[in-house]
This record gives sequence, C-alpha cells and structure tokens, in this order.
Amino acid sequence: MSHNEAVRKRPRKARRRPAVDSLVFSLLSAADAVEARLEAALSPTGLSLAKLAVLHFLAEAKEALPLSDLAARQHCVRSNITQLMDRLEKDGLVRRRADPDDRRSVLAELTPAGEQAHAKGVRALADAQRAIVSALKAGEAASLQSAISALTP
Repeated sequence: MSHNEAVRKRPRKARRRPAVDSLVFSLLSAADAVEARLEAALSPTGLSLAKLAVLHFLAEAKEALPLSDLAARQHCVRSNITQLMDRLEKDGLVRRRADPDDRRSVLAELTPAGEQAHAKGVRALADAQRAIVSALKAGEAASLQSAISALTP
C-alpha cells in the first residue's frame, strides 16, 4: 500500500464541535467585545450607543417624536428614555416641547447641535464597524452572517 493510499484510508478525526455552553458563552463574550469597541469608538464624540440611537430615530423621523415612541423604538421603559433625554438635553442635542395635540405627551426634537452630533456619531460608528469586519478573513464575514441569521428569527 502506498503512502497516499494509507493516508486516504486512515480514519479521519471528526471535527469536534465546541461544547454547547462554551459556544453560547463565546458568542455572548464576542457580542460584549464588539459592543465595547463600538462604545469606545463613539466615546470621543460624547455619545453612547443609546444616545446615538435616540438621535438616529429623531434624525430619520425628520420631526419631533413623543417620548413614548422613542421608548418603544429603543425597547425600554419610559423612565429610561426620560433619563436619556435629560442627558441629551443637558448636552444641547435635543429639546423637549409640549405636544400640541396631546397635553399629556412630550415631544423630543433634534437641535442643530444634535444633527451635527448625529452625523459625527454615524461616521464614527461606520468606521468602527468597518474595522471590526475587516479583521475577519475572507469568507468569515459570510459565515458569521449565516450563523447569525440561523440564530435569529
């Protein structure tokens, strides 16, 4: 028997899959690391992911939005949006005003400084996302996207 035949007939070691718990925790750890990189990239702009998300919702809407809508879009309770709005308002990025159609509702709108901060934040976030994806080898991004799609509804 030749060497090549012997190599072909040798039983192949099955590719071991990582233990389920270690794979899931590795996924969570990777998500935490990516989030930390994105937060770090936004930090020089004075924004966080949460602040940028609110600015983004307001920028996309191109009009003032009720705080309750922002809370729903951010998937959080209204008290969290109120605190976030307090910080954004203190930074001069948003302003609150009464809703002329509903006395119980408060609207949030971007200020010119908020529009500029949003643009800077979007650029910083895009740069960080490109850097993260560029760290992947050819084909890894597609494999990762496929795995993520399989895990999300």
